Amino acid sequence: MLSMLLMATVLVSAPMDFEDHFTGQTLRFDYFHSGVAAEEHISLDAFRIEGEWPGSRTQLIDPTGLGKYQVEMRDLQSQAVLYSRGFASIYGEWETTGEARRGIWRTFHESQRMPEPARPVQVILRKREHAGGFVEIFSCTVDPGSRFVQRMPVRKQGELWAFQEKGDPSVKVDLLIIGDGYAADEMDKYRADVARHAEALFAAEPFKSRRDDFNVWAIDLPSQESGITRPRADAWVRTPLGLSFNAFDSERYVLTYENRELREIAAQAPYDAIMFMGNTRKYGGGGIFNLWATTSSDTSVSEYVFVHEFGHSFGGLADEYYTSQIAYEDFNPAGTEPWEPNVTALLDPENIKWAEFVDDDTPLPTPWKQDAYDETSYDYQKKRNEARARHAPDEEVEQLFAELKEITTPMLQGEEYFGKVGAFEGAGYEAKGLYRPEPDCIMFTRNPENFCRVCSAALERMINLYSE
Repeated sequence: MLSMLLMATVLVSAPMDFEDHFTGQTLRFDYFHSGVAAEEHISLDAFRIEGEWPGSRTQLIDPTGLGKYQVEMRDLQSQAVLYSRGFASIYGEWETTGEARRGIWRTFHESQRMPEPARPVQVILRKREHAGGFVEIFSCTVDPGSRFVQRMPVRKQGELWAFQEKGDPSVKVDLLIIGDGYAADEMDKYRADVARHAEALFAAEPFKSRRDDFNVWAIDLPSQESGITRPRADAWVRTPLGLSFNAFDSERYVLTYENRELREIAAQAPYDAIMFMGNTRKYGGGGIFNLWATTSSDTSVSEYVFVHEFGHSFGGLADEYYTSQIAYEDFNPAGTEPWEPNVTALLDPENIKWAEFVDDDTPLPTPWKQDAYDETSYDYQKKRNEARARHAPDEEVEQLFAELKEITTPMLQGEEYFGKVGAFEGAGYEAKGLYRPEPDCIMFTRNPENFCRVCSAALERMINLYSE
């Protein structure tokens, strides 16, 4: 049932005694998300029981308000909200591309996971309007006792193992790392790559201080061939996860559209977040809030990309850079406040979303030498584009990254308000009209080793949502 009714401003909430409302298993809702920029549709695929619910059994309602979409479960009789989470999606990004705006239809398979209810419930999907509220775009009733709920056992694929196990999944953040494009004789390399990238994550704050709140799982999943697909190089590889460069025709953007297959693979593990690691030397990655993230394994900055993309997928953080090429058009419409916690349109400077971190003597907007930074950044962007156009070795492109870092690190650290939280213009793919909290951050450049204070606070909030 499709509807465009506004979401109620006050949600009815039930007493959150987990055993009163849920069976302890995981219910997966699979659906198809189709449309163009001006029109979208949701159609049911299946409901599927995966195994024991790995998420929190006490923090079932999402208080963050993050995400382009929301999934919600309501008790049929009382209409009490039993479970909710905000999320973003591949479709939500794709609808801002030129292809969608030209009226070319696409369909993406998506999933939402929630604790299995003990009784029939209503499952609702809502989408954020530009004004900030949510509208209902899909609703259906599911009876967990129905013969239409799939209950076949999860099939073993690969070998599940723990990189670190700190406690019961229900009171920890469970991160699952799965490699793609690792041949059978590269499993030792894969395990070493898991360790290297996980350690990079826990070397960065706030994850360093919160390491004991994480379990990290991995699945050895051999591919028939080594490497992942690179369409612009005419290199096509069949892998278990289907990772590929050139998502949305953006050369460095790594995604997969094989959602049902990867969900079946991931269902072998308890997980709250997933990182896919492509076995490749080429620079690339991606991250979508409450979906998953991707990274290349072997570039000189792969550890940085791992941490940066996890910031997207786990914390709902926006990209703060704006000088790199992207596939989106009008990703953040003018005059609207982005939902991401680390970017603002500064529509109300007196009530900026990160006001608690701003000193009284810091002006809003906050001045910085943007012209000098832009001149350098755009110059190196041009050099990288030229190098890629002539299919230069990856090492040459990485050298340009290193040179840019060497120049811009002291440049940004020399800013008058470096180390201060303010509103620095240039963020969210826009040079003008959007603002970031600090001159530099892991979400802005490859220079710093830690997230800024606003991003750190947002990540801590998500850690708290999954741990106790």
